[in-house]
Amino acid sequence: MQLADEPDAELALGGVESLSQPRRAESWMRPVELASAALLVVMIVTVLANVTSRYLLNKPLIWGDEVASIAFIWMAMFGAALAVDRHEHMRLTVFLPMLPAPLTRWVEVAGQALVAVLLLRLLPVAASYAYEESYVTSPALGIPMSWRASALPAGIGLMAVLTVLSVIRTREWRRIAVSLAVFAAIAGLLWLAKPALMGIGNWNLPIFLGLVVGLLLVAGVPIAFCFALGTLAYLTFATRSPVFVMIGRIDEGMSSIILLSVPVFVLLGCILDATGMGRAIVSFLASFLGHVKAGMSYVLLGSLFLVSGISGSKVSDMATVAPALFPEMKRRGHSVPEMTAQMAAGAAMADTVPPSIVLIVLGSVAGVSIAGLFTAGLFIAMVLLVALAVLARWKARAEDMSAVRRATWGDAGRAAVIAVPALVLPFMIRGLVGGGVATATEVSTVAVLYAWVAGIVLYGGIPMRRITPMLVETVAMSGAILLILGAASAMAWGLTQSGFARDLLTFVTGLPGGAATFILASIVIFLVLGCVLEGLPAIVLLAPIMFPIARGLGIHDIHYAMIVVTAMNIGLMAPPIGIGFYIACKIGGAEADQVMARVWPYLAALMVGLAVIAAIPQFSTAFL
Repeated sequence: MQLADEPDAELALGGVESLSQPRRAESWMRPVELASAALLVVMIVTVLANVTSRYLLNKPLIWGDEVASIAFIWMAMFGAALAVDRHEHMRLTVFLPMLPAPLTRWVEVAGQALVAVLLLRLLPVAASYAYEESYVTSPALGIPMSWRASALPAGIGLMAVLTVLSVIRTREWRRIAVSLAVFAAIAGLLWLAKPALMGIGNWNLPIFLGLVVGLLLVAGVPIAFCFALGTLAYLTFATRSPVFVMIGRIDEGMSSIILLSVPVFVLLGCILDATGMGRAIVSFLASFLGHVKAGMSYVLLGSLFLVSGISGSKVSDMATVAPALFPEMKRRGHSVPEMTAQMAAGAAMADTVPPSIVLIVLGSVAGVSIAGLFTAGLFIAMVLLVALAVLARWKARAEDMSAVRRATWGDAGRAAVIAVPALVLPFMIRGLVGGGVATATEVSTVAVLYAWVAGIVLYGGIPMRRITPMLVETVAMSGAILLILGAASAMAWGLTQSGFARDLLTFVTGLPGGAATFILASIVIFLVLGCVLEGLPAIVLLAPIMFPIARGLGIHDIHYAMIVVTAMNIGLMAPPIGIGFYIACKIGGAEADQVMARVWPYLAALMVGLAVIAAIPQFSTAFL
């Protein structure tokens, strides 16, 4: 799975890509890039001003949330369009190379054409939605809500234009015409069959939200558009619900005030990468642990634990740690495939460390306390860290340390002094959110300000030429993430309204074993979905359905959250499909088939940790 068509594109869902400027297909999109970067800055400044006014002047800005919300939805929709422009929407590409080359090209052209049809179908509905919102006035600013809702038709329109241009520029007219004719024929047949389809009730769910979405995923259609196409087909051919509802759900899924922290934490990861604050933490750990057996493995795992607590992104974590550690580990005899396998497992472990974007999204869609998730996530990550460290020590039992020089106290002291400003950041984030002092959104903006100032004063700052690309990269990445959330929210609404959640609750509560059986089934489900969908879409799709069932069975929200997030992250790193596994191979510079043989013991250690977490709820709830 990857985010771009180019062979060297890195996946960025829940993470931060390389800061190198990606290929931009359309020069006329430059004003959109600048506008979206400006909107991100406006959003951050507004939230910071609100925090400052509330805590220092004891006078919150009443209009602050509305301004930030308007800037956020416009930034998200522009970002989704930029992701289309840059070919950065996440898609599954495991199966396409298995097809014969001519058939692969047919599938790719048909997929692009189908996305264009989807966007053109949604555009007038989104415009109607924005018009309807003009009758609603915002409470603080007193302006029509169409100012905000107009972001949806603007973003969908931009994506439609970009996709249509992309299809036209293939110049494969025969394939385009045949694809459109086939789509029209299928749509006509489904329309004629609508009475029969409506008569089969919830059997439409596996047809449209299972089979159709699954086929589109296999065909390499970007995940956000797979969800949207499946939902559109379900609403059109199997229900009497208007498509208008779908736009409302996409809006709701993308614009929760909690989600404002997603692009800000993504930007934080970019700042850490650009300033070298993450590398300072790695050097600090290496100076204290590098001389013992498995010491560099401890440093690798500990670095992922601490760096993740700052950036909240797996890709940024691995991209920061690997260049700093791998050369020294290779000098000590560690093989690149072994290091890469260990890094992949460490990244899976670290995704529960706050400020994990997955935890923020989970708290938003499932109605779970983010402060509670942050507190529990830290201790759950420690359980997994211990499991991986024990395995690393056992594997290093024959390691030759005779030529390893222990760092002097002077070197260690200098590394500690350099790392202290960076080390403050994860504890500040956890303390402020966990202590209820500020929300995750507010803390994210404070963390960005702190990292920016500390980076300038203590770590050399960020070159001016990199600032705008960094902001645009953040917006494009965030837009891709948020569009998946919006489309998955619409799909989850379809599942809920169909009565699927009620039927699932009836089925699960009828199984022998009660809560234990449900937890085991959840582990299997999220392991599989973690392989195929990655964290965020899996969470958004199933959390609204699974969490009410878990509550009905008496399972604590935080305990259940830690189970499913851990299972999902293990699936993410599990070959041969797990998307994170291939990211780790790319960052580590190792061949996937060589890493595959070495990653299984680490995944087994994580599974042992997961079993402990599932069996002992106190690991998740004792410190709440």
